[in-house]
Amino acid sequence: MDVLTNRSREQRQVISRAFQDRTQQDLLTSLQAAVCGNLERIVVALLRPAAHFDAQELRTALKDSGSAEDVAVEILATRAPPQLHECLAVYKQDFQVEAEEDIKSETSGTLQDLLLALAKGDRENCSEIIDYNLAGQDVQALKQAEGPSTEETWVLILTQRSPEHLIRVFEQYQQCTGHELEQAVRNRFHGDAQVALLSLASMIRNTPLYFADKLHQALQETEPNYQVLMRILISRSETDLLSIRAAFKRKFGKSLYSALQDAVKGDCRLALLALCRAEDL
Repeated sequence: MDVLTNRSREQRQVISRAFQDRTQQDLLTSLQAAVCGNLERIVVALLRPAAHFDAQELRTALKDSGSAEDVAVEILATRAPPQLHECLAVYKQDFQVEAEEDIKSETSGTLQDLLLALAKGDRENCSEIIDYNLAGQDVQALKQAEGPSTEETWVLILTQRSPEHLIRVFEQYQQCTGHELEQAVRNRFHGDAQVALLSLASMIRNTPLYFADKLHQALQETEPNYQVLMRILISRSETDLLSIRAAFKRKFGKSLYSALQDAVKGDCRLALLALCRAEDL
């Protein structure tokens, strides 16, 4: 495990192929025969290509009632366009169905519209030119979309505008109304749609802080949510894990490493600590 947790995903794929060439055996199958439980799930997640890991997590979320508004939004909203495109291609290949079809069959209403829009990957790229007029128009559109039959406006703006533009919209919205956009979401939406939109707004505002909150929540449960810990630590290890660790310590006054040490028990403890990398002093 020390080798796997201290290598990049690409390096782990190289190791897996080299093991196959040298022994004529599949590394993942060999390791699965030696471990079980949460440690086995970590091994599988480490050795799977990123797109396959994301596709499986997305499939599980869509088929598991109560996870679509959380995990599915996380995957569809935080993966870069090339990663998302590859994930959806693998989804179709592995499960013989388009992710969009599963979204249509497993969700409904605003949540369905939101997930389908995110799956298109049509979010605008960041522009160096600040479009104050468009930001103002979006603020007015959201202010006027607090009544019935206005869900499409929320979905359109929150899934197509760039994060940088939306931060500006959030700021102007609060200046105009005296309250944060999230308060309007709580007043306007209910149930899974509210949860999904609040999660999306949190990701847009501060992605590392969003993941820090998710990790803290997973560690506060009576039994740590190992699936959440594993998914975030592995999927973010090569992108923004350092920022997530910093956000965790700023908000909770304790390092993520120490929190894992205190809460996690069993055979997967060392693996999760290795994925976290180090203590933040």
